[in-house]
Amino acid sequence: MKHITKLFFLLAMLFQHVAYGNTPLKVAVAGLNHDHVYLLLNLYKEKKVEIIGIAESNSVLADKIQAQYNLPKSVFYPDLGSLLKKVKPQVVLAYNPTNEHIQVAEICLPLKIPVMVEKPLATTLADANRIASLSKEYKTAFLVNYETTWYRSNQQLKQLVDQNAVGRVTRMIVKDGHEGPKEIGCSNYFLEWLTDPQKNGGGALMDFGCYGANLMTWIKNGERPIAVSAITHQLKPEFYPKVEDDATIILSYRDGSTGIIQASWAWPYSVKDLQVFGTKAQLYAQNDKKLLKYAQHNEEPTVIPTDQPYFEHHIQYLEHVLSGNQLAENDLGSLRNNVTVVEILEAAKRSAKEGKTIAFN
Repeated sequence: MKHITKLFFLLAMLFQHVAYGNTPLKVAVAGLNHDHVYLLLNLYKEKKVEIIGIAESNSVLADKIQAQYNLPKSVFYPDLGSLLKKVKPQVVLAYNPTNEHIQVAEICLPLKIPVMVEKPLATTLADANRIASLSKEYKTAFLVNYETTWYRSNQQLKQLVDQNAVGRVTRMIVKDGHEGPKEIGCSNYFLEWLTDPQKNGGGALMDFGCYGANLMTWIKNGERPIAVSAITHQLKPEFYPKVEDDATIILSYRDGSTGIIQASWAWPYSVKDLQVFGTKAQLYAQNDKKLLKYAQHNEEPTVIPTDQPYFEHHIQYLEHVLSGNQLAENDLGSLRNNVTVVEILEAAKRSAKEGKTIAFN
């Protein structure tokens, strides 16, 4: 199975190379006020992607990025609509507030231009469902980018779970977060909306809770939980007066398994890990590369190799998808998965506010 998976991946990458040759993907950018845009900009510097248009209404921010990355002034536009009247990208990448993802969908999908947004998909379930409806109507991809999608440890963990290496999954635990967006030095442009309850949909619950909901929905092969409960705190109200900075979310599934998501802007360090417990063993993706398997509590864990080929980042993934390769229905970037993620997050916010468990229909 391992060799077949590797062969399939290499053949897919070869097909991608034939389809695209050495021509970088031509992308347009919707917004620059999400700090994750710097990964894309660095790929541009390395000539691994071609940026043919940038829509940014803040001229000060646009000028800063233009000078820093030596971008032509001609690629900058005040809004996405103006940009798409002049250029036709292969995909639009959105680095704007989460509540504006719906606007990107409304503009791009009727033009049959694929889109990838930064996580999460939307701030409300209504917006998430509307995006999914537009994507289906216009038969055009709308994808979501998570840093943890490109963790080889997570990809290997999922393969092992699917191969019954841990037995029946009984519990999943995800810890995600850092010391806080102000504390780690996020830009003021990013902070302005990341700490706004309307633009971000909340605080740490949205920012980091989405990772756990995404991974757990993936591990459960798209299954929705039957109930969600959550507790939130403001541990640093002097820094984050408008939103929660700490959240614990508990997902209950029909088979009795449980998911626990710990999302916080108050960790003493940066963390993104995943633990899956089963009836036979535990798998622990400690970081992007390190995967451990525990069979007995009092024994040393087995270190699982995570050297199987996988996409290094979202641009490689997009090149693969836009070459005509079919996505798995519950892929980490898929709408099916991410509509469920938003449903979980919305229920978690309601649970924390009302002090009760929210049952799903």
